[in-house]
Amino acid sequence: MPITLRALTGADLDAHLDALARLRIAVFRAFPYLYDGDEAYERRYLRTYADAHGGVLVAALDGDTVVGAATGVPLVAEPPEVREAVTAGGLDVATTFYFGESVLMPAWRGRGIGVGFFEARESHARALGGMTHAVFCAVQRPADHPRRPADYVPLDAFWCHRGYAPLPGARCTFSWRDLDETAESPKPMAFWARRLDHRQGR
Repeated sequence: MPITLRALTGADLDAHLDALARLRIAVFRAFPYLYDGDEAYERRYLRTYADAHGGVLVAALDGDTVVGAATGVPLVAEPPEVREAVTAGGLDVATTFYFGESVLMPAWRGRGIGVGFFEARESHARALGGMTHAVFCAVQRPADHPRRPADYVPLDAFWCHRGYAPLPGARCTFSWRDLDETAESPKPMAFWARRLDHRQGR
């Protein structure tokens, strides 16, 4: 059965919310995030994207099974630390669309779903009107981090291929609890951006 990408809203979102929460926790436990998640928090977090004006939550479905998800929202809806970081990188908050995350279970990777997530959110941002750029951020871990797998491959090349580049000067921290931590700690985040080309839907 082919994978279906579908924007979830309303009752459709409610029906998949628990599965989406479990998906985020499972994927983000791996390096580089090492996130020790909580389902109740994840459900609240995911709903903020679905309920925000201009927000989008795209799910990858294998039949009725949620195997991946991606979120996005106009940057104006993000917290001050995110908006300020992007502003420091030289972009206008009012015309920038923010990608929250793109998560996919390992068994379904390598099938073009990640590309589909980017294309769906970029298309959504263009359709809103007035959006000139898309941005996202990624955690920065040291190369010698003790939990870094020997076969770990950063996603930088994939992002570059999609037309994204590091946004100089844009930095902030997010706090969460790593798997080996007893309390939350701040993690450095770096931003990537690209101009949204509205010609021919590119």
